[in-house]
Amino acid sequence: MNARTAPFHLVLVVLAVASTAFTTQASAQASFYEKEAYTGRSLSASEQVRNLRRQGFDQPAQSVVVAQGKRWEVCDEVRFRGNCMVLRPGRYPTPAAMGLNDRVASARALPNNERVADNRYAPEPVPAQLTFYARENFRGRTYSTESNVPNMKRTGFNDRAESAVVLGERWEICDNAQFRGRCVVLKPGRYPSLNAMGLGGEVTSLRVVAWDARVANNRYAPEPVPVYDSRRRRGERFFEADVTSARAVLATSGQRCWVEQERLPQVRGEPNVPAAIAGALIGGILGHQVGGGSGKDIATVGGVVAGAALGSQYGRNGQPVTQDVQRCENLPGGAQPAFWDVSYEFRGRQHQVQMAEEPGRTITVNDQGEPRQ
Repeated sequence: MNARTAPFHLVLVVLAVASTAFTTQASAQASFYEKEAYTGRSLSASEQVRNLRRQGFDQPAQSVVVAQGKRWEVCDEVRFRGNCMVLRPGRYPTPAAMGLNDRVASARALPNNERVADNRYAPEPVPAQLTFYARENFRGRTYSTESNVPNMKRTGFNDRAESAVVLGERWEICDNAQFRGRCVVLKPGRYPSLNAMGLGGEVTSLRVVAWDARVANNRYAPEPVPVYDSRRRRGERFFEADVTSARAVLATSGQRCWVEQERLPQVRGEPNVPAAIAGALIGGILGHQVGGGSGKDIATVGGVVAGAALGSQYGRNGQPVTQDVQRCENLPGGAQPAFWDVSYEFRGRQHQVQMAEEPGRTITVNDQGEPRQ
């Protein structure tokens, strides 16, 4: 039976079913995933979700895809409470990419005519980007790309990558050309050692994994360290906050030592003494927390680390100078990446930030005191 011979009412039923299916698909404005990088259980919604746990999720969502046409407000507590951010159309592979410190517990579509303050928007979706480093712990020469590379021999970086930083999307890296041989999939984050997954100094090809591609769990690399999103948001105002203390932390074993600074009156005319730290460090902010908070939004390095001498830092015209004081504690474990532990004050509140390079006398922040680069 075809459309010409079918009864007229049956044709209408078929068209109605097809129209309903199309409308349902088109109205699904956002998709929520239980795990980062669009993995785990998923849910498509068109208007609002008051509590994602009631939709069959074992936990709130960790990644979101917003289709063209509407903006969505996502919140880390149910019923649109807690910390909330507005997402423009695009893909958000982690809570950090949405500007959240925790998972998405509730979400709703916003009316097209609703005005939203600039500081309520999440950062623009990050394009897929992968950066390799020639040494572990993000040191040495670098190579970055936003495109697939079937053979790295032409890049001058073939079989040289020892650590990596992944932004925006998942990437597949392989030890043979044309995406063959041993391959692993990297989620967005920082990978201080590719040796841990058997690919240190052996990566020859790499490509972006489609956001909706399903990947078996045994193909993923070990979980990465989070990347703190310090990109500047549209419409933000920026300020310079004074650094009040800093300590350089380097990797050793057996003992954790650091150098803290005590302020002393400056002797006028005293020459500058440069700060010093062994090894080349990458730029970037690793994590941030306000005051003496829980520290859950600090991208913790952890493990056994030891401090490097900071030297003195001071200004002119009678500004305070600092004197280094070393303190140590014994800890078990092995070596971990180096970083700088920095405190600064903004509008009467203390902030702590972990940085991968030595800070200056000030840190650029927004009107909430959040560090920006």
